[in-house]
Amino acid sequence: MAYAITQTCCTDASCIAVCPVNCIHPAPGEPDFGTTDVLYVDPRTCIDCGACADACPVDAVKPADTLTGPDAVYAERGARYYADRDPNPAWTEPRIPRSLPPGTPAPRVAIVGTGPAACYTAQELLRCADAEVTMIDRLPVAGGLVRFGVAPDHVGTRGIGESFAALLRHPRVRTHLGVEVGTDVTHADLVRHHHAVVYAVGAAAPRPLGVPGADLPGSLPATRFVAWYNDHPEAPANLVDLTGVRRAVVVGNGNVALDVARLLAVDPDSLAGTGIAAHALDALRAGGPREVVVLGRRGPGQAAYTWPELHALKHLPGVRLVVADSPETRAALARADPADPTDHAALLHDVPIEPVDFGSAPPPGRRIVLSFSCAPVEVRGLGRVSSVRTTTGDIDAQLLVSAIGYRGTPLPDLPFDEATGTVPHDRGRVEAAPGTYVVGWIKRGPSGGIGANRLCAQETADSLLTDASAGRLPTPPGSARDFRRLVRGGAPRPMAGAR
Repeated sequence: MAYAITQTCCTDASCIAVCPVNCIHPAPGEPDFGTTDVLYVDPRTCIDCGACADACPVDAVKPADTLTGPDAVYAERGARYYADRDPNPAWTEPRIPRSLPPGTPAPRVAIVGTGPAACYTAQELLRCADAEVTMIDRLPVAGGLVRFGVAPDHVGTRGIGESFAALLRHPRVRTHLGVEVGTDVTHADLVRHHHAVVYAVGAAAPRPLGVPGADLPGSLPATRFVAWYNDHPEAPANLVDLTGVRRAVVVGNGNVALDVARLLAVDPDSLAGTGIAAHALDALRAGGPREVVVLGRRGPGQAAYTWPELHALKHLPGVRLVVADSPETRAALARADPADPTDHAALLHDVPIEPVDFGSAPPPGRRIVLSFSCAPVEVRGLGRVSSVRTTTGDIDAQLLVSAIGYRGTPLPDLPFDEATGTVPHDRGRVEAAPGTYVVGWIKRGPSGGIGANRLCAQETADSLLTDASAGRLPTPPGSARDFRRLVRGGAPRPMAGAR
């Protein structure tokens, strides 16, 4: 029986690299790679060897005949994906790992960050060169997006953190946690002690909601809400008060918005045993909302969430999913093509459309409402949120979470593009600062999930190794031992103007 790839797929192509019969697609280099929500196994040519399941870092690959309930559809979708495709597609060109020419000194590289982009970069450098890697994180806990961004009930996705944790124990990797670049050490300190510096700091700042009242208590960005339920060291336990919250509004319709809606609406007992913070679980048990309204500024055809996330929401135990009725939404759904897997409006074909009275108390039970073509205009309340005025009317709500995207922030001593929220670069190389590189969201903007960072990291590492081969990396006057002393506070910095 063939294998199938399920919801937790991170699309990092680890499974493709080990498949002996070229039956997993789309592959890197193919036109639709990076455009599908998951990768697909061709049931016609799969030989049931299980190599893909062993290689998958997020436990997404399963024998198709073991899938039951909502997961059974993943095998069906895989078969549909290959229905009109060649059963013997051409093999994509293999990627030959880079290596340094004989006699080239092994680079000493500082990587700022310990999330997926940072770890994929470190893996590439360790595999392709005898690099020594110093990983630096301002937080006292490593993991970045995997530890503090992935929803706690996505246990499989969080599993990739185990492989990254093993990386941090590599004999050529040293990790400094609780060290902030720009405060505890400077960019110049990093350059002085390393041949190259790679910034993998992500895009942690929220995009502002930009409406009156958005700063009221009870209104907060998803970055803060996610940090709260994931036990982020900088998110206090009392950050979110769910006392008296009957209805919550989540602004945005990407995967983060659905994560927030799901965590607010689901039976809290189902979250016990996951990675959710104890204080968040206690708060949800004491007074979570009965209804969560997800506002999308545009129509259902332009929704940004992925099919697997919506599919999971449809089958959330004890929670009804409905679409708020409106003429615009009905027209969009009527135009949808159920046969087109890329048509987001078609994904709602089996979700009931109902009129919703947002001015009255929520009905009994738990419900998530998707409301499209609706944007917030003002957040109202005396002392805390009590309602949200939107382009289609008022919503009686006691909590608002804005999940409208992330944005990178400027880094000390590096150029910054305010329009894109990224550091200008050429294939990861910061040309304005020789020996400095970027990877991940600070490089390409806040797009793509965990797996997208793998190819991004390969590109950045390739640029770095190209520069090392050509002798273009600066020679640091300081040693690795000097840097460790500096971090511990035992090594003085050179005086201004010193050489």
